[in-house]
Amino acid sequence: MVLVETGSSMPEPLYKSWADEFHAQQPATDIRYMAVGTAESARNILAGSGDFGGGDAPIPEAQLRASGKSILELPAVLIGIVIIYELPDVKGELKLTGPVLANIFLGKTKSWNDPAIAKLNPDMKLSELPIQVLHRNEGKGSNYILSDYLAKVSPEFLATAGRGESPKWPVGQAFQRSQDLVAKLRSMPGAIGYTELNIAASSAVRIASIKNAAGEFVRPSAKSIEAAATASGSKMNNDLRVSLTNAPGKESYPISSFTWLYVPAVAKDPGRGSSVASYLKWVYTSGQKIAQEKGYAILPPEVLEKVAQKAATIR
Repeated sequence: MVLVETGSSMPEPLYKSWADEFHAQQPATDIRYMAVGTAESARNILAGSGDFGGGDAPIPEAQLRASGKSILELPAVLIGIVIIYELPDVKGELKLTGPVLANIFLGKTKSWNDPAIAKLNPDMKLSELPIQVLHRNEGKGSNYILSDYLAKVSPEFLATAGRGESPKWPVGQAFQRSQDLVAKLRSMPGAIGYTELNIAASSAVRIASIKNAAGEFVRPSAKSIEAAATASGSKMNNDLRVSLTNAPGKESYPISSFTWLYVPAVAKDPGRGSSVASYLKWVYTSGQKIAQEKGYAILPPEVLEKVAQKAATIR
Protein backbone atom coordinates (compact mmCIF):
# COMPACT_ATOMS: atom_id res chain seq x y z
CA MET A 1 0.00 0.00 0.00
CA VAL A 2 1.23 3.48 -0.89
CA LEU A 3 0.19 6.28 1.48
CA VAL A 4 0.33 9.83 0.14
CA GLU A 5 1.46 12.66 2.42
CA THR A 6 1.80 16.30 1.42
CA GLY A 7 3.41 18.94 3.57
CA SER A 8 5.97 21.60 4.29
CA SER A 9 9.44 21.65 2.76
CA MET A 10 11.13 22.43 6.09
CA PRO A 11 10.74 19.00 7.76
CA GLU A 12 11.01 17.19 4.40
CA PRO A 13 14.42 15.61 5.15
CA LEU A 14 13.10 14.15 8.40
CA TYR A 15 9.79 12.98 6.94
CA LYS A 16 11.58 11.23 4.07
CA SER A 17 13.89 9.52 6.55
CA TRP A 18 10.86 8.42 8.55
CA ALA A 19 9.18 7.06 5.41
CA ASP A 20 12.29 5.09 4.40
CA GLU A 21 12.83 3.63 7.86
CA PHE A 22 9.16 2.74 8.35
CA HIS A 23 9.07 1.02 4.95
CA ALA A 24 12.19 -0.95 5.89
CA GLN A 25 10.41 -2.20 9.01
CA GLN A 26 6.96 -2.52 7.39
CA PRO A 27 7.59 -3.42 3.71
CA ALA A 28 3.86 -3.65 2.94
CA THR A 29 3.49 0.13 3.46
CA ASP A 30 5.25 2.79 1.41
CA ILE A 31 4.85 6.53 2.13
CA ARG A 32 5.23 9.07 -0.64
CA TYR A 33 5.97 12.57 0.64
CA MET A 34 5.38 15.62 -1.55
CA ALA A 35 6.60 19.01 -0.32
CA VAL A 36 3.87 21.42 -1.47
CA GLY A 37 3.83 23.88 1.43
CA THR A 38 1.76 24.24 4.58
CA ALA A 39 -1.26 26.01 3.10
CA GLU A 40 -1.52 23.69 0.08
CA SER A 41 -1.24 20.61 2.29
CA ALA A 42 -4.08 21.86 4.51
CA ARG A 43 -6.25 22.48 1.42
CA ASN A 44 -5.51 18.98 0.15
CA ILE A 45 -6.51 17.29 3.38
CA LEU A 46 -9.68 19.36 3.79
CA ALA A 47 -10.61 18.46 0.20
CA GLY A 48 -10.06 14.75 0.88
CA SER A 49 -6.94 14.48 -1.28
CA GLY A 50 -4.14 12.32 0.10
CA ASP A 51 -4.03 10.20 3.23
CA PHE A 52 -2.54 12.80 5.58
CA GLY A 53 -0.63 16.03 5.44
CA GLY A 54 1.57 18.29 7.44
CA GLY A 55 2.50 21.87 8.02
CA ASP A 56 4.17 24.37 10.31
CA ALA A 57 0.97 26.19 11.26
CA PRO A 58 -2.39 25.14 12.67
CA ILE A 59 -5.10 24.96 10.01
CA PRO A 60 -7.11 28.22 10.27
CA GLU A 61 -10.29 27.60 12.22
CA ALA A 62 -12.44 29.22 9.52
CA GLN A 63 -11.15 26.67 7.00
CA LEU A 64 -11.83 23.81 9.37
CA ARG A 65 -15.40 24.96 10.02
CA ALA A 66 -16.11 25.55 6.34
CA SER A 67 -14.88 22.06 5.40
CA GLY A 68 -17.04 20.25 7.94
CA LYS A 69 -14.21 17.70 8.27
CA SER A 70 -12.85 16.28 11.51
CA ILE A 71 -9.09 16.70 11.21
CA LEU A 72 -6.63 15.94 13.99
CA GLU A 73 -3.62 18.26 14.15
CA LEU A 74 -0.84 16.28 15.78
CA PRO A 75 2.54 17.80 16.68
CA ALA A 76 5.28 15.70 15.04
CA VAL A 77 8.50 17.31 16.29
CA LEU A 78 9.68 20.76 17.28
CA ILE A 79 11.31 23.19 14.90
CA GLY A 80 13.05 26.50 15.31
CA ILE A 81 12.94 29.25 12.71
CA VAL A 82 16.40 30.78 12.73
CA ILE A 83 17.52 34.16 11.45
CA ILE A 84 20.37 33.72 8.99
CA TYR A 85 22.59 36.43 7.53
CA GLU A 86 25.55 37.05 5.25
CA LEU A 87 28.03 39.64 6.54
CA PRO A 88 31.46 39.07 4.99
CA ASP A 89 34.46 40.25 7.00
CA VAL A 90 32.31 40.85 10.08
CA LYS A 91 33.34 38.65 13.00
CA GLY A 92 31.24 37.61 15.97
CA GLU A 93 27.70 36.40 16.46
CA LEU A 94 24.90 38.81 15.64
CA LYS A 95 22.37 39.59 18.36
CA LEU A 96 18.88 40.84 17.55
CA THR A 97 15.69 41.65 19.42
CA GLY A 98 12.17 41.04 18.16
CA PRO A 99 11.37 44.74 17.60
CA VAL A 100 14.64 45.32 15.71
CA LEU A 101 13.99 42.24 13.60
CA ALA A 102 10.46 43.45 12.88
CA ASN A 103 11.81 46.79 11.64
CA ILE A 104 14.25 44.98 9.34
CA PHE A 105 11.48 42.89 7.77
CA LEU A 106 9.26 45.97 7.52
CA GLY A 107 11.99 47.73 5.56
CA LYS A 108 12.36 50.49 8.15
CA THR A 109 15.93 49.51 9.09
CA LYS A 110 17.91 49.66 5.86
CA SER A 111 21.62 49.30 6.66
CA TRP A 112 23.65 47.01 8.88
CA ASN A 113 25.28 49.85 10.84
CA ASP A 114 21.90 51.22 11.91
CA PRO A 115 22.16 52.48 15.53
CA ALA A 116 19.55 49.97 16.74
CA ILE A 117 21.63 47.02 15.46
CA ALA A 118 24.94 48.57 16.52
CA LYS A 119 23.69 49.08 20.08
CA LEU A 120 22.96 45.36 20.41
CA ASN A 121 26.33 44.39 18.94
CA PRO A 122 28.96 46.81 20.35
CA ASP A 123 31.82 44.39 19.66
CA MET A 124 30.98 43.90 15.97
CA LYS A 125 32.36 46.23 13.31
CA LEU A 126 29.19 46.61 11.26
CA SER A 127 29.43 48.20 7.82
CA GLU A 128 27.14 50.49 5.85
CA LEU A 129 26.16 47.52 3.70
CA PRO A 130 22.47 47.68 2.73
CA ILE A 131 20.23 45.04 4.30
CA GLN A 132 18.83 42.68 1.65
CA VAL A 133 15.67 40.99 2.96
CA LEU A 134 14.88 37.47 1.77
CA HIS A 135 11.59 35.78 2.68
CA ARG A 136 9.41 32.85 1.65
CA ASN A 137 6.54 33.23 -0.77
CA GLU A 138 2.86 32.83 0.10
CA GLY A 139 1.42 29.85 1.93
CA LYS A 140 4.51 28.79 3.88
CA GLY A 141 4.61 27.59 7.47
CA SER A 142 7.90 29.34 8.17
CA ASN A 143 6.11 32.61 7.37
CA TYR A 144 3.47 31.75 9.94
CA ILE A 145 5.99 30.98 12.70
CA LEU A 146 8.12 34.07 12.13
CA SER A 147 5.13 36.40 11.68
CA ASP A 148 3.45 34.93 14.76
CA TYR A 149 6.54 35.86 16.77
CA LEU A 150 7.00 39.32 15.23
CA ALA A 151 3.29 40.12 15.65
CA LYS A 152 3.62 39.41 19.38
CA VAL A 153 6.57 41.76 19.87
CA SER A 154 5.74 44.51 17.35
CA PRO A 155 2.24 46.01 17.08
CA GLU A 156 3.39 47.77 13.91
CA PHE A 157 4.36 44.47 12.29
CA LEU A 158 0.97 42.99 13.19
CA ALA A 159 -0.82 46.00 11.70
CA THR A 160 1.35 46.23 8.56
CA ALA A 161 2.34 42.68 7.60
CA GLY A 162 0.01 40.60 9.74
CA ARG A 163 0.23 37.10 11.17
CA GLY A 164 -0.17 34.09 8.90
CA GLU A 165 1.24 31.88 6.18
CA SER A 166 1.10 34.80 3.71
CA PRO A 167 2.18 38.02 5.48
CA LYS A 168 2.14 41.22 3.47
CA TRP A 169 5.91 41.61 3.32
CA PRO A 170 6.58 45.25 2.34
CA VAL A 171 10.14 44.55 1.17
CA GLY A 172 12.33 41.68 0.08
CA GLN A 173 12.74 38.90 -2.45
CA ALA A 174 10.50 35.82 -2.19
CA PHE A 175 11.49 32.16 -2.51
CA GLN A 176 9.44 29.02 -3.03
CA ARG A 177 11.78 26.69 -1.13
CA SER A 178 13.86 27.19 2.02
CA GLN A 179 16.84 25.63 0.29
CA ASP A 180 16.67 28.22 -2.51
CA LEU A 181 16.52 31.09 -0.01
CA VAL A 182 19.60 29.77 1.78
CA ALA A 183 21.52 29.38 -1.47
CA LYS A 184 20.71 32.96 -2.49
CA LEU A 185 21.68 34.33 0.93
CA ARG A 186 25.11 32.72 0.76
CA SER A 187 25.86 34.58 -2.48
CA MET A 188 24.42 37.96 -1.43
CA PRO A 189 26.47 40.15 0.95
CA GLY A 190 24.16 41.98 3.35
CA ALA A 191 21.36 39.44 3.08
CA ILE A 192 19.10 38.38 5.95
CA GLY A 193 16.51 35.61 5.87
CA TYR A 194 15.12 32.71 7.84
CA THR A 195 14.83 28.94 7.67
CA GLU A 196 14.58 25.85 9.85
CA LEU A 197 17.50 25.17 12.22
CA ASN A 198 18.68 21.90 10.68
CA ILE A 199 18.64 23.34 7.16
CA ALA A 200 20.70 26.30 8.35
CA ALA A 201 23.13 24.12 10.26
CA SER A 202 23.72 21.79 7.31
CA SER A 203 24.29 24.80 5.03
CA ALA A 204 26.93 26.35 7.30
CA VAL A 205 25.28 29.79 7.24
CA ARG A 206 25.58 32.25 10.11
CA ILE A 207 22.78 32.25 12.67
CA ALA A 208 21.73 35.12 14.95
CA SER A 209 20.91 34.91 18.65
CA ILE A 210 17.51 36.35 19.54
CA LYS A 211 16.46 38.05 22.76
CA ASN A 212 13.70 36.06 24.43
CA ALA A 213 10.80 37.02 26.69
CA ALA A 214 13.02 36.67 29.77
CA GLY A 215 15.52 39.17 28.35
CA GLU A 216 18.19 36.62 27.44
CA PHE A 217 19.91 36.37 24.07
CA VAL A 218 19.47 32.74 23.07
CA ARG A 219 21.09 30.84 20.23
CA PRO A 220 18.74 28.31 18.59
CA SER A 221 19.47 24.68 19.42
CA ALA A 222 17.53 21.51 20.09
CA LYS A 223 17.85 22.27 23.80
CA SER A 224 16.57 25.87 23.61
CA ILE A 225 13.69 24.85 21.31
CA GLU A 226 12.69 22.06 23.70
CA ALA A 227 12.82 24.58 26.55
CA ALA A 228 10.21 26.70 24.75
CA ALA A 229 7.93 23.69 24.34
CA THR A 230 8.32 22.65 27.95
CA ALA A 231 7.53 26.18 29.14
CA SER A 232 4.41 26.34 26.95
CA GLY A 233 3.20 22.76 27.35
CA SER A 234 0.82 23.62 30.18
CA LYS A 235 -1.09 25.94 27.81
CA MET A 236 -1.81 23.13 25.37
CA ASN A 237 -5.50 22.63 24.69
CA ASN A 238 -7.06 19.31 23.78
CA ASP A 239 -6.75 20.26 20.09
CA LEU A 240 -2.93 20.57 20.47
CA ARG A 241 -2.77 23.94 18.63
CA VAL A 242 -0.71 25.98 21.11
CA SER A 243 1.74 28.65 19.88
CA LEU A 244 5.28 28.32 21.24
CA THR A 245 6.65 31.66 20.02
CA ASN A 246 7.99 34.13 22.59
CA ALA A 247 7.68 31.46 25.28
CA PRO A 248 8.62 32.27 28.88
CA GLY A 249 11.81 30.93 30.46
CA LYS A 250 15.46 32.02 30.42
CA GLU A 251 16.53 29.16 28.15
CA SER A 252 13.64 29.32 25.66
CA TYR A 253 14.40 30.13 22.03
CA PRO A 254 11.65 32.59 21.06
CA ILE A 255 10.96 31.54 17.44
CA SER A 256 10.04 27.93 18.19
CA SER A 257 7.08 25.89 17.02
CA PHE A 258 5.61 22.48 16.55
CA THR A 259 5.37 21.12 13.05
CA TRP A 260 2.01 19.36 12.78
CA LEU A 261 0.59 16.34 10.97
CA TYR A 262 -2.93 16.88 9.58
CA VAL A 263 -4.81 13.58 9.79
CA PRO A 264 -8.50 12.80 9.11
CA ALA A 265 -10.04 11.41 12.30
CA VAL A 266 -11.81 8.76 10.19
CA ALA A 267 -10.27 7.63 6.91
CA LYS A 268 -12.44 7.14 3.82
CA ASP A 269 -10.95 3.65 3.48
CA PRO A 270 -10.61 1.64 6.72
CA GLY A 271 -7.56 -0.24 5.44
CA ARG A 272 -5.72 2.96 4.63
CA GLY A 273 -6.79 4.47 7.96
CA SER A 274 -5.33 1.45 9.76
CA SER A 275 -2.03 1.90 7.92
CA VAL A 276 -1.90 5.59 8.83
CA ALA A 277 -2.60 4.72 12.48
CA SER A 278 0.23 2.16 12.47
CA TYR A 279 2.61 4.72 11.00
CA LEU A 280 1.68 7.34 13.58
CA LYS A 281 2.19 4.87 16.42
CA TRP A 282 5.69 4.33 15.03
CA VAL A 283 6.30 8.12 14.64
CA TYR A 284 5.59 8.66 18.34
CA THR A 285 7.94 5.89 19.44
CA SER A 286 10.80 4.93 17.11
CA GLY A 287 10.31 8.01 14.94
CA GLN A 288 11.08 10.36 17.82
CA LYS A 289 14.38 8.58 18.44
CA ILE A 290 15.34 8.95 14.78
CA ALA A 291 14.43 12.65 14.85
CA GLN A 292 16.61 13.20 17.90
CA GLU A 293 19.53 11.40 16.24
CA LYS A 294 19.18 13.77 13.28
CA GLY A 295 19.38 16.84 15.50
CA TYR A 296 15.69 17.72 15.78
CA ALA A 297 14.12 18.83 19.04
CA ILE A 298 11.60 16.14 19.95
CA LEU A 299 8.33 16.41 21.83
CA PRO A 300 8.68 16.73 25.63
CA PRO A 301 7.34 13.65 27.48
CA GLU A 302 4.16 15.36 28.73
CA VAL A 303 3.35 16.60 25.21
CA LEU A 304 4.26 13.27 23.59
CA GLU A 305 1.83 11.44 25.89
CA LYS A 306 -1.08 13.70 24.91
CA VAL A 307 -0.28 13.46 21.21
CA ALA A 308 0.13 9.68 21.21
CA GLN A 309 -3.22 9.29 22.96
CA LYS A 310 -4.91 11.48 20.35
CA ALA A 311 -3.23 9.62 17.47
CA ALA A 312 -4.48 6.30 18.86
CA THR A 313 -8.09 7.40 18.21
CA ILE A 314 -7.64 7.48 14.42
CA ARG A 315 -9.46 4.79 12.46
